[in-house]
Amino acid sequence: MKKSVILSFVLSLLLVSVKAQETDWFETAPGVWFLKVGAEQSITLLGAAGIEPDLSALAKLPDPKFPLDTNKIRAEVIDGKIYLRFPLERNEEIYGLGLNFKTHNQRGRILNLHVDHYGGKDNGRTHAPVPFYLSSRGYGVLIDAARYLTVYAGTAIRVDADDPPELLDRNTDQDWKAQPYSDAVEVLVPADGAEVYLFGGPTMLNAVQRYNLYNGGGTLPPKWGLGFTQRVPTLYSDRDILNEVAEFEEHDFPLDFIGVEPGWHSMAYPCTFEWDKSRFPDPEGFLQSLENKGIRANLWMNPYISPKGSLYEKVKPFSGTHTVWNGIVPDFTLKEPRELFRDHFMEHHIGIGVSGYKIDEVDGFDHWIWPDVASFPSGTSAEEMRQVYGLLFQKMSSDWFREENRRTYGLVRASNAGASNLPYVIYNDYYSHKDFITALINSSFIGVLWTPEVRSSGHAEDWLRRMQSVCFSPMAMLNAWADGTKPWTFPEVEAQVREVAMLRMRLLPYIYSAFAAYHFEGVPPFRAMQLEENLFAQSETEEGKLDSSENPYGSYSTKEIQYQYMMGESILVAPMFAGELSREVLLPPGKWYNFYTGQLAGEEEVITVTPGLDKIPLFVKDGAIVPMLKESRNRMPIQGETLPLEIRHYGVKSGTFRLYDDDGVSFDYEQGDYSWTRLKVTREGRSFIPDMEISNEEFFHYTRDPEWVFMTGGEK
Repeated sequence: MKKSVILSFVLSLLLVSVKAQETDWFETAPGVWFLKVGAEQSITLLGAAGIEPDLSALAKLPDPKFPLDTNKIRAEVIDGKIYLRFPLERNEEIYGLGLNFKTHNQRGRILNLHVDHYGGKDNGRTHAPVPFYLSSRGYGVLIDAARYLTVYAGTAIRVDADDPPELLDRNTDQDWKAQPYSDAVEVLVPADGAEVYLFGGPTMLNAVQRYNLYNGGGTLPPKWGLGFTQRVPTLYSDRDILNEVAEFEEHDFPLDFIGVEPGWHSMAYPCTFEWDKSRFPDPEGFLQSLENKGIRANLWMNPYISPKGSLYEKVKPFSGTHTVWNGIVPDFTLKEPRELFRDHFMEHHIGIGVSGYKIDEVDGFDHWIWPDVASFPSGTSAEEMRQVYGLLFQKMSSDWFREENRRTYGLVRASNAGASNLPYVIYNDYYSHKDFITALINSSFIGVLWTPEVRSSGHAEDWLRRMQSVCFSPMAMLNAWADGTKPWTFPEVEAQVREVAMLRMRLLPYIYSAFAAYHFEGVPPFRAMQLEENLFAQSETEEGKLDSSENPYGSYSTKEIQYQYMMGESILVAPMFAGELSREVLLPPGKWYNFYTGQLAGEEEVITVTPGLDKIPLFVKDGAIVPMLKESRNRMPIQGETLPLEIRHYGVKSGTFRLYDDDGVSFDYEQGDYSWTRLKVTREGRSFIPDMEISNEEFFHYTRDPEWVFMTGGEK
């Protein structure tokens, strides 16, 4: 047989073209369509996360149509790799594609989605490189492949493009661009199989809800997890930590859980997961002392086992070929190491009172984490393991607490698709305040939580501004592991720092209800303005100045809504940064009011605010109801405690709010042990008529006679 004939035959076996008609897509859940391309994969992102779709909640969302023209979707297997193509329309914007720190709209970018420590560039290498993108047309696309995906988000122009860019002459046309318009998102998956999901809308928020609910719904933290946490210096002993708790009491500052850093291990980097007897001679007694004060303990760890640890020899047969800091890397796709970890952690940590974990160092860097030439006993490749390792440990450890019917809330350095229902918040060592806020906003597109933690500052203004931001994020955390800082490190702003921390504590009913909406309805508790109803502000492109050495192709940047976001359904947060005296805030359609005063701030416009140093700018929708604790507290409520309630109404419209409550610590809410209370204000002439209707009295832990406060005037 001639070589050319053999080559043609081989190529025919390697090339599989899928036209992806609508009939090829399977509606796997209401408004969610699935397409399998190529061969079955041994591990996927959603499989590692152990998702269980909430089908009943998905069925309550608006019924969408299949969102794309199937004739314009392509899926090909070429030379053992998947090539995917999805259509784009003109002016369509793309959000998501990982936890990005500098940009929101990803159209026009090339991203290599790769779990890694964030390196200061939005290039796809990040802590949560979630291969999910959200379109401004109101749909989402997920590529469920545990691989290093390359995404061309509207950058590549095909010869056979359906909507090719206009041909321009650089010599004579001022509108010439080095990056012409592209009508497609194209994705390279370095594997012979992948699973693709389409999430219908019809709105952007509906598509995000559908993605989160398909993952099982958003996590619902314990109430104590929404309080304030201080992570203590690395080598603190039990006595040092208890002294720190006493200092918080002396300064009248909130504290709900303590982060215990590496010094609790008898050896760290790699870890033993066993208590150091010199610093913690009586771990159970120490944890009980904290619990007596209403404080939980969260233990730092990374999963690489020291030869000095009792787990080492047991887990070694189930570990990879390469070490990290001389510690073995367990293969958590296997049952045996998961069970060994479970038994050890339940006996030595959870069983004696530990409430959560900080899972460090599961993201990168390449020069110390296992290399891509490593192998694992399960046959899972090093690349796949890199993409799912954070997911595997999140799922495994959260299941341990579920066995005890105890909710947890922790920190993790790496995550991926499917993580919505996992009780972890992402953090990192990067420290740009503005980029932290960008990441917080972007997290709402991809089903993860992110916290802009505070570690240190060069001066009081920066300290206060960072503390204000962190108190309006998924986890209010000061991380003093290296610097030993405390909330009162800058005495000149101690009162303002305490004030904003106390405000977060008072907002518990509102924030907890926002997380309930995340769990039951898939609505992110902290979300981008782009997801706000009736608001879509088209991003603007700004041409770069042509320069022969710095910018020879006249590259452009994107101007978009930045540094403001929604907390819950009604509060707009607009953080200030050090050195700023004023800032612009885009107010969506409708009237908006100053949170602190109730005064009208504006209506569907860009306003400039000058709040002073003491306040973080907050704005509230017309007709909004904001339930709060009536009194300031240093701790989140204990189980069964009844608290006085203050209910604020803003603006001139009637309004409603669904106030959620349960026991705050267990999973009993999954069996129906919770309450939704309808708060209602009806305007009649110049008067406002308040009303409260409790659905399940047994699980409502607030007073039945709340104080109603009408912030914008009116008569009760």
